[in-house]
Amino acid sequence: MEYLANILFALILSSGVFFFARNVKKLLRNIQLGKKVDVTDNKPQRWKNMAKIALGQTKMVVRPIPGLLHILVYVGFVIINLEVLEIILDGLLGTHRIFAGLGALYDVLIASFEVLAFLVIVAVVVFWIRRNVIRLKRFMSPEMKGWPKNDGNLILYIELVLMILFLTMNAADFRLQELGVAHYVKAGSFPISQFLVPVLDGMSAQTLIIIERTAWWLHIVGILCFLNYLYYSKHLHILLAFPNTYFGKLGPKGKFKNSEAVTREVKLMMDPEADPYSATADDAGEPEKFGASDVSDLTRVQLLNAYTCTECGRCTSECPANLTGKKLSPRKIMMDTRDRLEEVGKNLDANKGNFVDDGKQLLDDYISREEIWACTSCNACVEACPVSIDPLSIIMDMRQYLVMEQSAAPSELNTMMGNIENNGAPWPFNQMDRLNWKDES
Repeated sequence: MEYLANILFALILSSGVFFFARNVKKLLRNIQLGKKVDVTDNKPQRWKNMAKIALGQTKMVVRPIPGLLHILVYVGFVIINLEVLEIILDGLLGTHRIFAGLGALYDVLIASFEVLAFLVIVAVVVFWIRRNVIRLKRFMSPEMKGWPKNDGNLILYIELVLMILFLTMNAADFRLQELGVAHYVKAGSFPISQFLVPVLDGMSAQTLIIIERTAWWLHIVGILCFLNYLYYSKHLHILLAFPNTYFGKLGPKGKFKNSEAVTREVKLMMDPEADPYSATADDAGEPEKFGASDVSDLTRVQLLNAYTCTECGRCTSECPANLTGKKLSPRKIMMDTRDRLEEVGKNLDANKGNFVDDGKQLLDDYISREEIWACTSCNACVEACPVSIDPLSIIMDMRQYLVMEQSAAPSELNTMMGNIENNGAPWPFNQMDRLNWKDES
C-alpha cells in the first residue's frame, strides 16, 4: 500500500504520454500525405526566423495589447509548467518538493511561478472578455461559429482552472508548512497564494492535506489531458509554431514559383534548335496534375500550415477582399484545409491505412470557387500571420488547377488574357489604335 500512489501516478503518466505519442504519429502521418518540398536551404536564416517569430513572438506585438497578453499567457504557462518536472519526480519517487534543497533559488522560482500564474489568470480573463463581452469582429466571423468558438473558450477555461489549482495547492502547502505538519517542510516563497491562506484558516491538518493533494493530482492530470487535447484544438500551434516558422518561406512574399513543366515547355518553344518531338511527356517531367484540388495535392509545408493555424483572424482582418464584403476569409481557407485533412485521416484510420474515395475534395466541397477568385494575391494575410502561415499559396495552387486542368477561369480573366495575347494589352483595342486617345483632346 505504501507505493500504491506512486504506481497509480506512473500509470496515469505513461497513459498520457502514450496517447500523446499516438496523436503525434497520426499528425505526422496526415502531414506526410502532402508532396515533399525542399526546405533545406539557408538553415541559419531559418533558425533565426524560428527564434525570432516562434520563440520571440515578434509578430504578435504588432498589435500591442493582445500581443502583450499573449506573451504573458505563453511565457507564463510554459515557465510555470517547468514545475511539472518537480511534480513528476515527486509522483514517481514519493517525495515532496524534491527541489526544495535549492534553498533561496527555489524560493525565487516558486515566487516567479506564482506571479506568472496570476498574470496568466488576468490575461485569460481579458481574452475571455474580448471574445464574449466586447465580441471583437474578427471572432464573430461565420467560420468561428460552433466548435471553433467553443474550442477557444474551452482553452481559456482550462488555463484558468490549471492556474487556480496551482495557487490552491501552494496555499494549502504553505498553511501546512506553518502548522509544521509531517513532511511539509518550509520551502518556497508564496507572494500570491499567501492571500488565499485566510480562506483555509480553521481547517484541520487532515482537511488541508486533502485540499493540497486533490489540487496536486488535478493539476498534473489536467496538464496531461490538456497535452492530449492539443491535437483536437487550435492550440496545436503551441507545438507547431516552431517547425512552421522554421519551414516558412524565405524569399520575397510577392514572388511566385513557376511551374517547372510549363517553364520547360516555354524554353523548348523558344529554342530554335530544339526538336519538340524528341522528348515524351514523361521525359519532360510533366506532373500528373497541375495545381491542387485536394489536400494530397498540396505540399507538406502547406498541410503543416493548416495544423498550425491559431484561428486568431489577423489574416482575415487584413484581407482587402474580406474587408470589401467578399466571401474570402484566409482563416477559413486554413481551417477548411485542416478539416479536410482530418477527414482524409479518419478515412485512412477506418480503412486500415488505405484511402477509400469519399466523393469529396477540398475544392468545391470545402472551399468555393468564389472564395478562390476573390483573392487579390496582395499577401496581406501572409504578412499579418504571427506564425508564418501562407494561405495565399493554397489559393494560387487551386487557381492553377482550375485554369490548367479544368479551363475554368472566370470569363473576365479569359477575356483579359485573350486581349493580352491578341492585342498586347488587357483592353480590347487593336495595337495600332492604342494611342488614339491622345488625339481626342
